[in-house]
Amino acid sequence: MTSPPIYLDHHATTPVDDRVLAAMLPYFNERFGNPASSSHLYGWEAEEAVTQARQTIASAIGADPTEIVFTSGATEANNLAIKGVAEANMARGKHIVTICTEHSAVLDPCEYLASLGFEVTYLPVDRDGLIDLDKLAASLRDDTILVSIMAANNEIGVLQPIAEIGQLCHDRDIYFHTDAAQAIGKIPLDVTTQHIDLMSLTAHKIYGPKGGGALYVRRRDPRVAIAAQLHGGGQERGRRSGTLYAPQIVGMAEAIAIGVAEMEAETARLSSLRSRLFEAIEPLGGVTLNGHPTQRLAGNLNLSFAGLNGNRLLRSLQPMVALSSGSACSSATAKSSHVLRSLGLSDDLALASLRFGLGRSTTAEQIETVAAAVVSAVKELRVNEH
Repeated sequence: MTSPPIYLDHHATTPVDDRVLAAMLPYFNERFGNPASSSHLYGWEAEEAVTQARQTIASAIGADPTEIVFTSGATEANNLAIKGVAEANMARGKHIVTICTEHSAVLDPCEYLASLGFEVTYLPVDRDGLIDLDKLAASLRDDTILVSIMAANNEIGVLQPIAEIGQLCHDRDIYFHTDAAQAIGKIPLDVTTQHIDLMSLTAHKIYGPKGGGALYVRRRDPRVAIAAQLHGGGQERGRRSGTLYAPQIVGMAEAIAIGVAEMEAETARLSSLRSRLFEAIEPLGGVTLNGHPTQRLAGNLNLSFAGLNGNRLLRSLQPMVALSSGSACSSATAKSSHVLRSLGLSDDLALASLRFGLGRSTTAEQIETVAAAVVSAVKELRVNEH
């Protein structure tokens, strides 16, 4: 029996943690009630579980439970934040600021709003993928209603200075939204000290179930006005209609709680493994590290291999290793990554890139195996292609 591939695509998704699954299971059959059913035990049990989950998630980011809106994932949360703020605040202004390395779940809603007459400013990043705070400050206008900048990039793992960004927005009475899908449970997040008004979260990047997410929406200082994008039963205080999926919500809360509790130790472990992987590959020469060398997620390593075709390199590593050349949402396309191009990489170099996503299951032995496989594959391809 052949061994399964070594999984190094943890930015695309993660396996559900056994502890998370155990927490979820009772709510599929034993406690299967609708949280909105307030007249019997089954509904009360489900409602109690959702209430506790809401508290757990809120505590992880320094929020109040009433500020958590459950969604189907970070994509819906981003859409609700961006389009919801735009619709509810267009009388104040129709200008939005974001950066060019955002996930498509932010860029596409912005593009949609632009088609409706909103003006969107797409700020550049530097060679390391970081925003220039002076350029951000200069872009803010009297009619700017929202700044949306992700906490951690899904391709290059770069951590933006969200506390400083939040302070800039707070000083100008502009809402600040951050997509924290890749950040929750991996870096400290606090909506008060970081001046965050809206934050998108998902479960499946932190060993929780797919299809579960949440949006934090500040209720005071300032109170953020958003317009609902889904209408129906009026759930989530009218901000997001739809029957709450109790098993998913319970699983998301458990996943986040575990991630926060184990964050310090896991960050140190993954940083060490990532360093070992890079140190083994870099001597090949022609290897470029994409993104800031230290201001990045501990489990992220994005490398470009000069003179190679990334897809050929990927195929040469299969089926030993499961990884990707970029965002899982766009990996099926032949275009080079917009994130890597934004760093100044040529199309050829962007297409010669691999994203190594280390995670909870990654071992030192696996890193040694993968490093040896990459070195061997690169050497062989360079000989054959020249």
